[in-house]
Amino acid sequence: MVQDNRRAHWPKDLQEDIESNAMSGVVGSVLVSETDQVRVWHLLLKPGYRCSFHRHVLNYFWTCHSKGESRSYFEDGTITEVAYSPGDTRHMTYGPGEYLLHSVENIGQTDLLFTTVEFLDSPNKPLPVPDSVRLKAVA
Repeated sequence: MVQDNRRAHWPKDLQEDIESNAMSGVVGSVLVSETDQVRVWHLLLKPGYRCSFHRHVLNYFWTCHSKGESRSYFEDGTITEVAYSPGDTRHMTYGPGEYLLHSVENIGQTDLLFTTVEFLDSPNKPLPVPDSVRLKAVA
């Protein structure tokens, strides 16, 4: 990925993160379930924490389980801030070759907890997910 001038104002750690994770399919903190149809993720962001950049290529939805605030950074250099309430949900769809590359930072005073459900029968092929983010079975 070539440095984008629209992100030149970003701190160096953000610029390095987007370069390193531009093709990351890790869209949550932990992959809690996966079937032939869906991947179910949990994303927990403590106050002041930011998840790594990641790429959404599959149709999906997320639901927030907590009240809080975030700042999101997008590939095109856009930065947005959002306030959440429990139950807030958003559905996203992507055509062939479309994607969203972003990172989310918790700028509030409370934990942010999201569930994301990705649909594997989307127009794009799922990105690989390393075993290290998969929830381990408990005996």
